[in-house]
Order: sequence, then C-alpha cells, then structure tokens
Amino acid sequence: MPQSKKMAYQKVNADQRAPGHSQYLDSDDLQATALDLEWDMEKELEEPGFEQFQLDRAENQNLENSETADLNLDSIQPAASPKGRFQRLQEESDYVTHYTRSAPKSKPCNFCRLLKIFCTAIILFIFGILIGYYAHKKCPSNATSSGKLDLQLYQEILKTIQAEDIKKSFRNLVQLYKSEDDTEISKKIKTQWTSLGLEDVQFVNYSVLLNLPGPSPSSVTLRSSGQCFHPNGQPCSQEARKHSSQDPLYSYAAYSAKGTLEAEVIDVSYGNADDLKRIKEMKNVTNQIALLKLGKLPLLYKLSLLEKAGFGGVLLYIDPCDLPKTANLSFMVSLNPGGDPSTPGYPSVDGNFRQNRSNLTPLLVQPISASLVAKLISLREDRASSGACTPLELPSNEKRIVNMQIQTVTEFKTITNVVGYLKGLTSPDRYIIVGSHHHTAYSFNSQEWASSTAIITAFIRALMLRVKRGWRPDRTIVFCSWGGTAFGNIGSYEWGEDFKKVLQRNLVAYVSLHSPVRSNSSLYSVTSPSLQQLVAEKNNFNCSRRGQCPETNISSVQMQDDANYFINHLGVPTVRFAYEDIKALEGPSFLSEALFPKHATKIEEMDPFFNLHETITKMQRLYFIIKNYGWSYSREMLLGEVILQIADGPILPFNALDIALEVQNSLKGDQPDTPQLLAPASRLRESAELFQSDEMRPANDPEERAPVRVRMLNDILQDMEKSFLVRHAPPGFYRNILYHLDGKTSQFSILLEAWEHCKSLASNETLQEAVSEVLNSISAAQLYFKAGLDVFESVLVGKN
Repeated sequence: MPQSKKMAYQKVNADQRAPGHSQYLDSDDLQATALDLEWDMEKELEEPGFEQFQLDRAENQNLENSETADLNLDSIQPAASPKGRFQRLQEESDYVTHYTRSAPKSKPCNFCRLLKIFCTAIILFIFGILIGYYAHKKCPSNATSSGKLDLQLYQEILKTIQAEDIKKSFRNLVQLYKSEDDTEISKKIKTQWTSLGLEDVQFVNYSVLLNLPGPSPSSVTLRSSGQCFHPNGQPCSQEARKHSSQDPLYSYAAYSAKGTLEAEVIDVSYGNADDLKRIKEMKNVTNQIALLKLGKLPLLYKLSLLEKAGFGGVLLYIDPCDLPKTANLSFMVSLNPGGDPSTPGYPSVDGNFRQNRSNLTPLLVQPISASLVAKLISLREDRASSGACTPLELPSNEKRIVNMQIQTVTEFKTITNVVGYLKGLTSPDRYIIVGSHHHTAYSFNSQEWASSTAIITAFIRALMLRVKRGWRPDRTIVFCSWGGTAFGNIGSYEWGEDFKKVLQRNLVAYVSLHSPVRSNSSLYSVTSPSLQQLVAEKNNFNCSRRGQCPETNISSVQMQDDANYFINHLGVPTVRFAYEDIKALEGPSFLSEALFPKHATKIEEMDPFFNLHETITKMQRLYFIIKNYGWSYSREMLLGEVILQIADGPILPFNALDIALEVQNSLKGDQPDTPQLLAPASRLRESAELFQSDEMRPANDPEERAPVRVRMLNDILQDMEKSFLVRHAPPGFYRNILYHLDGKTSQFSILLEAWEHCKSLASNETLQEAVSEVLNSISAAQLYFKAGLDVFESVLVGKN
C-alpha cells in the first residue's frame, strides 16, 4: 500500500456481515480474547485480497497522531499480531467496496470463531470459580470473624460435649488428690490444655507464705472432766487417733495465732454488734473464748469485732439448723483477706520485700464440729433427737471452762497457676478471663476443684475444635486454673498484682467457674449490676416458648472465690453461674467460707451421670443467634450466650443505666437515713440515661457503627464499675460497693455496717465517713458518664 495513502479505522456494519455472525462480535471484549484466536484472525487477514494491508508499526504510530476528521467509524475491524500485541487495522477508505468476504467461506469461519470464544469464556469462568474457592478456603477468618454461629456449628459443638468425657476427666483428677503438693495436678492440667490446642499454656509460679497444720491436731479439753477432743469431736485417745482419718489434722483456721489458752467459753451466737453489746453488758469478756457461729456476716469482720471487744480465742462452728448434715464434719477456714500475707498489695516475685506475718490475727481461732459443741454444752439426748431443729446455744446460767491448743507451722511454699490464651481476632488487647481453681495441698477443697477443672477442660475442648477450623473470638479469652485458693485466693491475687497495670487497662470481664455444681436444685447467678439485664434477658428469652419461666435467681452479692481480686481491686464486671440448693441460700449467708474435706461433698452422688456438668459446660460455650431462627432453648444456653457476647460482640453488653438504678435501689429503706445521697444518685441516673440513649443505642445499629466510636464506647463501658471502688471497707466487706452482703439486703453494705457501729457509740463519725465514701463514688460515676458524652460530642464536632 502506498505510504501516501490515508489510513482510517473502519467498522463493518451489521448489514454487511455474513449471515450467522454472532452479536458478541460487536463487543469490545474481542480485544481481550486468547492468543490462539488472535492467531486465527491473523491467518484470515493473509487470504487473497488482504495483501494490501501493511501492519507497519511506524505507520500505526503516525496514525495515532493523525487527524480524526476523516475517520469512518462505520468500519473498524479488530485484529491482533501473531506476537500477541493488539494492533488496529489500517485500510483504505474504499476497502469495503474492493473486497467483501464470500458468504460460504464466512459461515464456517465465524462459527469456529464463536465456538472458540464460547469455550474460552467457559474455561475462564470455571477458573475464576476455582480461584475464589481456594482463596476463601485459605482465609476463613474473614468469613467467620463475626462470631455468629449457625445451626450446623451449634450441633457440632453440642456433639463434642459429653457427660462421659467430663466424668472421666473428673475421676482422673480426683486420683491426684493425695499428691504432696499441687505440682502433679498443675502438670496434668497444662498437658490437657496443650493437647487440646490452647495457645501459650504456661505455669506462673509464686513463692508464698502458707500457714499449715502442725505435726498433731489441735485439741479442746474440758477442765471439769478432763476430757480431750479433736476438732471433729473424736476423743484424743491413742486408740481413737489410730483408727481416725487425717481430717482432724486439717481442721484449722489458716493464719490464726497459735498457742494455748484456758478460759471461759462465752456464747456470742453469730457475733454481730447487737450480740456483743448484749454480752458485754452481762460479762467481762477480756481474754475469754467466744463460741461463734459461722454465717450472716463475713468471718473476718466478726473476728475484728471480737478482737476489739477483748476476746482471746474463738471456737468456730456451723449450726446444724443452718447447714444440715455437717454436725460431725471438720472444716477449714482462712483468715487471709487475699494474696500472700508476706507481700500485701504487691506480687511475690524475687527481689520484693517479705514481711514476717505468721498470723493475721492475735486471736486463737479453732473450727470445731457441731457434735463437739453439743458435748461442750451438755446437750440432752432427747433434745438432740427431737424432730424440730433447735439452734445450739450455751445456757446463760452455766459456766464452761476449756483449754484450747492450736498447733500450726508457717512455711514458704510454691503455688502454681496454669494460664492459657486464645488470642482474639480484632481486639487481641482486650481480655476475658474464665477462671477455675485446682487443689492445693494441706487444705480442704472437697471435690469441687476437680468438678470445675473438668468443666473448664471440656469447655476448652469444644472451643478449640472450632478454632482449628478458622474461627476466633474478637477479644482474647484467658483460661486460668488458680492455685492456693483455700488459703485466701493467693494464686489469683498474686497473678493479678503481678499484671495489675495491664489488667487495669485491658481486662473486660471475669467469668467464674468456682464450684459450679453444689447441688442438683436450681441454677443461681451472681453478676455485676451492669450484666444483670443481659443475664435476665437471655434467661427469659430462652424459656419464653416453653410456656412457663421460673423465677430468675440473679443477684449482686459477695462471692467467696477467685473473682475477689478482679471485683475489689480492678472493678471488673463479673458473672458466675452454679447449681445451688435454693433452700440453703435462704439461710444465713457466708456459710461457704467453710471448706469441707473431700468426702463431705460427693459430686457423683449429686450428679451420678454428670448431666449437670455437661449442662454447665454447654452453658459456658454455646452461642447461638436464636432469634434468627425463631427457636427457643432452655437456659443451658444462657451462660454460653453471655460469654461469647462479651468475647465476640462488637459492643460490650454492659448496661450503664442498670448501675444507676442499682445505686438508687441501694438508697431505699429506713436505715440509714442519708438524704444527701439522693440528689447525686438522681443526677447519675440522668447521665446514664442520656449515655444509654445517645451513644449505646445508635452503636447497636450496624449501619451507624463506626470503628473509632465503637472502640471509644467499649473503653467507657469496661471501666464503669471502677468508680465504685472505695478506699476503705470493713474487714471482709467488698470494696466494690455495688455488691451487697447477701440477697436479703439491698442497702450499701458499708452504710449498714457504719449504722450498726454507731448505735453503740455516741459519735456518728464512722457513719459520716461511710456516707462520704458512697457520695464520692456516685459523683465520680456521674462525672465519668458526663465526660464520656463530652468526648463523643467533641468527636462529632471535629468531623463536622
């Protein structure tokens, strides 16, 4: 073709094409066909009549810069070079009139072209599906990071939790009970958790000061008859000791003073302020021995009152009317408020100063059985065998003088915590602790430690099976088996003090598995006020379709377990579920401070088929979006939903308004009269309501959920209860004033104690101090919510 010939793009119109030409040829997608098709198209261009076409690169470049006025857009025919580079056809303006492809030859060529394009499209489509499948398979976390489990996953997890497996694990743990220390048990737990796939399972050891039984049991001797008894009521004779168990050896009060005291026994009943006031008006109690019932008030508080009154010793017992079937049992108590006594307030790590504190009270304290008390007060047989239960009481006109001897030794021992981690997906720096405890040597733990350990192990097994398939919670779950619980929650305290700075900033909630099966009666929940609504809603929803809902047993009361540090020093929302004897809960509180020997609580008698254990375990893990399917499940699902909504929900399920309502409810009642607290409590409620409506409700709408605002909101929610940690509280009372002494009282416990204290004094200084503590807590909480609202408002103004 001559160089002077003007080049143009031409497109063959539809009416000029041969019959059978596909509509896909009108598309620009032809420029992206495979190289083999390009080669075939080039071959067609080499047929007779196409010699005049010159695919010259230089001319193409000139063409790109040429004028477009003469371009005929009606005739453009795409083609490609044999090397695979697409080039535009250049042809004379009169090309169509010089050459037109004959119909007979065009039909098969166009048909082959269409067939090849169709096959290529099918291959590319299949190839795309394969790429998408394998890409999805390699990145399952994105698809499952929401944590919402479907029905199939629910069924899979349910199948993995079997009562027989829990029973087997329980029996294996009980066999290790006779170990000299907790080393073998800790190793067993770590091995099990590691084998299940839990990440970074480790021992955390602390050398702590333990108060242990002496070489021989303590004794109580009646001076009138000279009879000597062990704490469980057995005679001290050599023959009786030979055939008795080792239980009397471990019936003692850890960290009590040791020595010998001979004095008169004075019955102080439960040892409250009224009891002591009445007794002091009748007798001189200085250096005498108090006969004290366990219950109704914290033991440490009652001992502090006895110490102030001038008593020298205490015989502690449980009235059979309060807790039946315990008359002949020995038991242990700890006088340690928490942690290693040699390092109060700081962790027991190498290099820290150790204080010499062999005893934590000047009182000689000895737990004894109710049967021994009956012998001390000379209880008549007809009275003891009568049908009605009569509380034990020493006759006021009779005098009993006894000699009590306490032998204990104080040694530094190593206690071990087992800690394992399941790292979170989107917020790995936020922690939810799921805690249980294991047996510590030289202490009574009954069999409850083996029950809780077997349950948490089954919980981890069900959890890790799903984790191995790609799922992870949004926040990190920390599994802890604490050591030294019987001596005052030493393991949890030391670990908490060791990691205090991290936990203050990052800990979201604590879930307790302490003694999950105490009875086969009813499910009982102890939760922080901020979690009560969540627990109640889950319980009511799960039973709504069954036609009847039992009364919800939910309260915020003091707990005797390893949650103590996290509640009282970190202000962390806490929840605990357990099967309890509701009738026992109606009796005096704080009876759980007593620890009985392993044969006292027969777990397999209460739950022979371990169905309750299986239920509790499933409660811990299973989270199912029931409302999506319109189904209803029993409350076996309850705690599982609570745990994973905390660990995996985008918004922490803590209710700010419930805290304000709890504060107002705690100010109701006749005593004490504190009108100066009502106005701050009302302001707190207003701020909480505003925070709830302006920030929490919009955040629960996924369309209005911004990551920055969600993080800010969660940071505020997780620290709400920290405002209610008072500086000083009476011995045995919680520093977190949102928790009550028991389910029968709704007032702030420190106000009730101060009111009782002031009744025996002319001054009300103690009450005013308590009122100031409560007032400062309420005001701090109200300012906290107000500051949170101001922060969100500032963020909105900055964005606008």
